[in-house]
Amino acid sequence: MQNCTWAVCGYTLVSIVTFVVYGFDKRRAIHGGRRVPERTLHGLELLGGWPGALIGQMVFRHKRRKLSYMLVFLGIVAFHVAAWIAWSRLTR
Repeated sequence: MQNCTWAVCGYTLVSIVTFVVYGFDKRRAIHGGRRVPERTLHGLELLGGWPGALIGQMVFRHKRRKLSYMLVFLGIVAFHVAAWIAWSRLTR
C-alpha cells in the first residue's frame, strides 16, 4: 500500500463503505425495514463511492430500475470523470 495515492485510497475506502450500505439498504428493502435515504446514498457516491455504488447496483440488483435515482447517479459519475479530466489537464 506504499504506492497507493490519496485519491486511490480515498475512492477505495468510500467505495467499500458505499457497497456495504447498498447491501444493507437492499436487505432492508427485501425485509421491509427502515431504508437508507437516497440522499445518503448519493452523498456517499459524491464523496467518491460511485465505483462501489456501481458494483453494488450490479451485485445486489439495487436501484438500477429507478430512473430518477439513476439520473442523479450518472450525473455524479459524470462530475467525477470531468473533474479528473480537468485536474489531469491542469497538472500537465
